[in-house]
Amino acid sequence: MHSLEHSVLAFIKEHQLIENGEKLLIACSGGVDSMALLSFFHHFQSYFQIELVVAHVDHMLRGEQSAEDCVFVEQTCKSWGIPFYSCAIPIAEIQQKDGGNIQAICRQERYRFFEEVMDAQQCTKLVTAHHADDQLESMLMALTKASSLNGLKGILPIRNFYDYTVIRPFLMVTKHEIGEYLHSKDVLYREDPSNAKNDYTRNRFRHHVVPILKEENPLVSQHAVNIAQQLTEDDSYLMDLAKVRFFELFNKFDKNYYKVNVSAFQKEPLALQRRLVLILLSYLYNDSKTFQSYVLCTTVLALFSTSEGSRTLDLPENFIARRQYDEVVFETKKNSFLMEKQQIVLNEWYMLGTMRIYIGELALCDDALLQQYHPHFFEASSVWFPLFIRSPKQGDRIALQGMQHQKKVSRIFIDDKIPFLKRASWPLLVDANDELLSILAVRVNNKFSNVKSTKHSMVLLVDSNERL
Repeated sequence: MHSLEHSVLAFIKEHQLIENGEKLLIACSGGVDSMALLSFFHHFQSYFQIELVVAHVDHMLRGEQSAEDCVFVEQTCKSWGIPFYSCAIPIAEIQQKDGGNIQAICRQERYRFFEEVMDAQQCTKLVTAHHADDQLESMLMALTKASSLNGLKGILPIRNFYDYTVIRPFLMVTKHEIGEYLHSKDVLYREDPSNAKNDYTRNRFRHHVVPILKEENPLVSQHAVNIAQQLTEDDSYLMDLAKVRFFELFNKFDKNYYKVNVSAFQKEPLALQRRLVLILLSYLYNDSKTFQSYVLCTTVLALFSTSEGSRTLDLPENFIARRQYDEVVFETKKNSFLMEKQQIVLNEWYMLGTMRIYIGELALCDDALLQQYHPHFFEASSVWFPLFIRSPKQGDRIALQGMQHQKKVSRIFIDDKIPFLKRASWPLLVDANDELLSILAVRVNNKFSNVKSTKHSMVLLVDSNERL
């Protein structure tokens, strides 16, 4: 028995890739890797007691040459008595019409056809010829993209494929071993000239980076497979723990509304914190590239670095994360949180989007509360109750302390560098006569004082991170 056969059989057994009686679809391009894969399963078909079906896709990128590849694979299958299915897909036309990366289009269309064949022939698993060198290349490419741990896990020996499963029995053997194996079996194959070009990222790694690593250590590809497997196993275990903790820490109140306590989150090990965030993002986003983004995960994690003060984080696809001291809320961003002239209830905290305010009797506020926020004191008799919150209006002015004339609110927005998009909905505090008392979190009028005196009976507290 050839050494490759020993290695592949042991790998299949270790990962339980095949069960007796299954019907496998072999993806075969006609190249050295896939022909070796087909030869292996043709030889061991009786051993596994399995049925084989072969699928070939002509991407129509190399004219007659790629059409000849199809004929070659078909003739091989006919001589070995294996059912053969093929299709020709005009990849260049699809790219010209829809745009996109040509390799991504090839893969998408190829797997779409594989699914059709599997469904029609009632195959249980799709088998591809990915090998150890492919694994090394994938992990190196992930490193250059500043990828997450998912990228470093590389190619999995087994994974879900729509309603089916993809297996990679050759993942532990190298390209060189595959070539030797095919030569020993006197099996012919077709060479794809595009593999020699440096147009694609993988080819550049294959031609220029991997050979240098193999000069340092010929076993580097097998090491990559082992490391990827260890990372996968460790990550799977930690993710299972994180899933349990997620439902204990995160409270879901609506479809896209989650709330979590900062202090409880901080007690979790950092390895679980990262995975808790990834789980949350997976619920918010359908796109795996979004919820597996290292930058997005790190940015969200920073919200939990402290429970002091407040902070707002804009997330992709109109989501927002708000930290209000010891609590972080994730929700869909609302276009506007202000209604025209909302009446304020005294002696209660009042939520205004990412801001909250308290207006109440000074006698009801303890010193700890006044020390926690920057209080603005005023006399109840100096304003007309009830008080309201409204959006800015054209011509709004405010009487500031120490100024003879009122200042335009629009000018204050500019001077204080309030973002333009926020100005139209910035909350203003007015009294019953619509006198402007405060541009909340920005300015108060001359009826307020930062120093408490005996004449003061009321206080305004603002909890916000909106100020730049």
